[in-house]
Amino acid sequence: QAPFVESGGGLVQPGGSLRLSCAASGINFRLTTMAWYRQAPGKQRELVARVSSVDTTNYTGSVKGRFTIFRDNAKNRVFLQMNSLKPEDAAVYYCNSYPSMPNYWGQGTQVTVSS
Repeated sequence: QAPFVESGGGLVQPGGSLRLSCAASGINFRLTTMAWYRQAPGKQRELVARVSSVDTTNYTGSVKGRFTIFRDNAKNRVFLQMNSLKPEDAAVYYCNSYPSMPNYWGQGTQVTVSS
């Protein structure tokens, strides 16, 4: 089983919302800082948000106030609630630890923001 399996992406209109989910396995999840990353076509993968083992969160500037990262340690899951989506948020979204583990990238989930 892949260590991280992302889901929840899709097509949404500008201003819409999506909730991404990531199921983690094979790691000590509750002690691991988890993060969401994204990669748009022609761009490098970037860190979007992270949540520590004690629920401290950090966001990249472009998503502050719109995205919320949270975790469920009982279910080994991390989520990304995305509100007020913009076309520039369109990308493949991945979860991984922070710092990321190079061999643990999953397939990601595609987010498309378009009218």
